[in-house]
Amino acid sequence: MSLGQLLSTSFVQHAFYAVTAVALAAGAIGYFVVLRRQAFAAHAIGHVGFAGAAGAVWLGLSPIVGLLVFCLGAGLLIGLGGASLDESDTVVGVTLTAALGLGVLFISLYSGYANATYSILFGQILGVTWGDVGLVTALSLGVLLVLSVVYRPLLFTSVDAQSASARGLSTRWMSLLFLSLLAITTVVAIQIVGVLLVFSLIVAPAAAAQALSSRPLASLSLATAIALLSAWAGLVLGVWIGGPVSFWITAIASFAYLSARVAQAARSRSRRRVIA
Repeated sequence: MSLGQLLSTSFVQHAFYAVTAVALAAGAIGYFVVLRRQAFAAHAIGHVGFAGAAGAVWLGLSPIVGLLVFCLGAGLLIGLGGASLDESDTVVGVTLTAALGLGVLFISLYSGYANATYSILFGQILGVTWGDVGLVTALSLGVLLVLSVVYRPLLFTSVDAQSASARGLSTRWMSLLFLSLLAITTVVAIQIVGVLLVFSLIVAPAAAAQALSSRPLASLSLATAIALLSAWAGLVLGVWIGGPVSFWITAIASFAYLSARVAQAARSRSRRRVIA
């Protein structure tokens, strides 16, 4: 079967629409994750989602129900517990370890097929249905809509929390809102790349973009573009060459970050030579 025929199959088309929706949300929210230095929180929320999905599977519910409940709960707990920009990561670490313990418990209690838990860990992009596409798209559009509304105050509190607070902005409520958006984005991304790789799709494109540009809108646009290209190229390579699609997406996003850092270092050396 040719590549064109493969791309025209229904399951690949479902996957294409799903990865597009996920990449748009992941690129945008990832920009603020890196800007706010909350990569560890993003990592923790993804693993908390594993416990929620495992618990839902054990109870005979849809994994996304557990993902939403646990990820949102973790986001709110981290925000209320004080894991803000200038505070320690203790709350994040405790939340992460507690969730992993629950995940192990739920997996040990589950007696069904291992495929259900395997898809939670590594994603199931080529198994999504139109219903999954609709849900992922709705959640992603919701995240993008809220981000567009709170973009300026969120950017202000992310760059200079003290000045924002002096201007009357509530940094705590803005942190809670951001972590809730991050939790929802994590839920939709887990459907594509799984718990173990969701961190790379959210953080790597944004980190690459911020290495290439310091201007907020340009960097955010670059992060979204890199996430989209990583998702599309990863899907094509996974279908055409073989191997897990989530691996290809993660590999391409990571390569983009490494390339951006090399370009940044070369640019810095060039500037030092000019000054000298």
